[in-house]
Amino acid sequence: MKLHHVQLSMQPGGEQRTREFYAGALEFTEVPKPEALRGRGGCWFRAYDEGAISAELHLGVDPEFEPPAKAHPALLVAGREELEAMGERMRALGCPVDFSERTSFEGYERFHTRDPFGNRLEFLAPLPADRVEGEL
Repeated sequence: MKLHHVQLSMQPGGEQRTREFYAGALEFTEVPKPEALRGRGGCWFRAYDEGAISAELHLGVDPEFEPPAKAHPALLVAGREELEAMGERMRALGCPVDFSERTSFEGYERFHTRDPFGNRLEFLAPLPADRVEGEL
């Protein structure tokens, strides 16, 4: 089994802010929604790694949307340098950046933030290996 996509919600009329954040700041690629779903509003985005889809997020319109306190997708970045750069990018957009649990997930460094609608997002980077595989 593989995860195909994660659905997040947004308030009605938020498509432009969604594009600015996910396509602009996070550099996801917006992909067209299927014709049968376009009338519902919202936007779909993909991230690619060496040409392969590495993440897909769908943002759907929910007139009664309330951001969840804890639920979130976790997006993996290449390493500490990219994690720090993403944190700075989020701060520059006015998004909260919380590194308080930076080392609480074994094998990774991470931070949490919120998108323009209050959806919680986690960014994490693998820690460098302490030793090479198979080394004594």
